[in-house]
Amino acid sequence: MTGRDPHESHRAASPLELLFDLSFVIAIGAASGQFAHAIAAGHIAAALLGFAFAMYAICWAWINFSWFASAYDTDDWIYRLTTMVQIIGVIVLALGLPALFESIEHGEHLDNRIMVVGYVIMRVALVAQWLRAAKQDPERRATAISYVKFILVAQVGWIVVAFTELPLVPTLVLSALLYLIEMGGPVLSERKSSGTPWHAHHIAERYGLFAIIALGEGLFGTIASVSAIVEEQSWSMEAILIVVAGVGLTFGLWWNYFILPSGPILHRHRERSWVWGYGHMFIYSSIAAVGAGLHVAAYVIEDHAEIGNVGAVLSVVIPVFIFCAALFAIFGFLVREFDRFHISLMLGATVLLGIAVAMAFGGVSIGWCLVVVTLAPAVIVVGYETVGHRHEAAYLERETT
Repeated sequence: MTGRDPHESHRAASPLELLFDLSFVIAIGAASGQFAHAIAAGHIAAALLGFAFAMYAICWAWINFSWFASAYDTDDWIYRLTTMVQIIGVIVLALGLPALFESIEHGEHLDNRIMVVGYVIMRVALVAQWLRAAKQDPERRATAISYVKFILVAQVGWIVVAFTELPLVPTLVLSALLYLIEMGGPVLSERKSSGTPWHAHHIAERYGLFAIIALGEGLFGTIASVSAIVEEQSWSMEAILIVVAGVGLTFGLWWNYFILPSGPILHRHRERSWVWGYGHMFIYSSIAAVGAGLHVAAYVIEDHAEIGNVGAVLSVVIPVFIFCAALFAIFGFLVREFDRFHISLMLGATVLLGIAVAMAFGGVSIGWCLVVVTLAPAVIVVGYETVGHRHEAAYLERETT
């Protein structure tokens, strides 16, 4: 475990990494399901807080593994077994999500005990991996040991928060401090040496694959909505509209995401990885929330929700807006330029999202409203394919030469 070559050609995600990602299908699905249930029940504040907490935990667990794997994946039996242990931890984390949401809804202490147990399992394996790297990669030993220290301090903090059963507000304050330790640890650790030898194109591919996993929630939400309609009134125009909207929206978000020129720019400017990497938490969370919003629409159609058509449409519109805004923000950060054309595309998408909400207020069916929502990412696709690709080519030439 001396570190992979960051300039290795044709570096791609390994079968083991894909298996690891598969465990997050369960975690993201559980978080989206709990979020949708809470929104449909009208517990908006509790739903947002629980979802933010859950998605941070999920994304951070994945980020910890993926960046280490990009730098030190040996794919030997020790590495494989420690990865299996981390998969177990992810499953345990997912099992703890219902208790988290329920505790927030009831306004009690934050019950993240099972989630923390999942993290303990994951981090036993992760610390072992970093200690192995510290021993076998002397050049970066200081960095590896620094990672170990930050991970242990943060984990002890989470154990204290989870098992002292403090009131909700003090728990959130302490959690915010632990977030700073978690996210600041890698930044400070990488400065202890030349930095870990992560592979820019590999990590860009890994982030893209995780985006695809999150997008799966959009298809699941579509199935839930259409099933609700078919059970109530058999196949109808509304069911067809939901299918078109759900698949079209998922496809549009996918197309939007893969416009990002991440790999080539990160290869040339490794220092831009922090904002790019952490900023993806907003992208992943918004994608998962879109799927949850489609599931909320199913609850409304089945008349199992405290919110109406407007609430159902907003539960899709808001995360789509956040996704588009986050995507343009990360793009702008990568290329270090404020593109007025991007502003026009964002405004066009926002107008369409606003029209969808206005239609819902006017009594238009959820299906037609979601079709209009689907056009928002389509605006960005058309803009890129007609004009934006030339802007991107110019940015890439400037930033990679």
